Amino acid sequence: MRGGNHTSSHRQDHTAHRISHGVQPSSIRLLIVEAQRLFRQGLRLLLEREPDVAGVTEATDGREAYRLVIEHKPDIVLLDVDLPNLDVESLTRLIHQHVPDTRVLLLARYEEDIRIVAAMQAGAFGYILKDTDQADFLRIIRATDRGKHVLTPIIPDQCLRTVPGAGRPPSEDYPTLPSTLTDREREILACAAAGRSNKEVADQLCVSVETVKTHLHHIYQKLSVSGRVEAILTYLKAH
Repeated sequence: MRGGNHTSSHRQDHTAHRISHGVQPSSIRLLIVEAQRLFRQGLRLLLEREPDVAGVTEATDGREAYRLVIEHKPDIVLLDVDLPNLDVESLTRLIHQHVPDTRVLLLARYEEDIRIVAAMQAGAFGYILKDTDQADFLRIIRATDRGKHVLTPIIPDQCLRTVPGAGRPPSEDYPTLPSTLTDREREILACAAAGRSNKEVADQLCVSVETVKTHLHHIYQKLSVSGRVEAILTYLKAH
């Protein structure tokens, strides 16, 4: 799957930049799945200048991405969570089932996106926020290629147990929610895990959005996590 000199040839109308076969064993082959042309091409140019990147393929939607994954079997797929034609959870599951050696890294605008949780449960290796620094972005790509979970924000070990391929030995106990969580905090965390936004949670519980945010802040502190996705993953594994 990895092999020699990097070449890219344009498909008609820019959609795919082909990955060459026969690059060095240590080189990384990637597929970028992103509907926004400028962002997608910017990532490709950034990656192609790295000496350990063998080649980059582009796709603009989920269906094209799945076809290219089957055809090229890249090492890493950079997958935007906001996909046309095929949702990110379904595409991630297809890739994980049919090309298990390909690792999926999600691209998301904000950490609170509930689609991150669904896609990670479907087999995604990790996620990168789109405002991540360039150096951190490349560091995460290389860590992923080595099979190391380095995420933005970093997911703690107890959360990684819910990610396929990152499990612990069967004898190790699942995490439990700390007893310091109040009944209201547990209720809000359950609502968040069900995919509800802060406003929807506030409407359901007849409180203000600011109250929900305050409770979530306390929840993050008690769970020792940095944000919503990590908190939800901890909740789902505990249940």
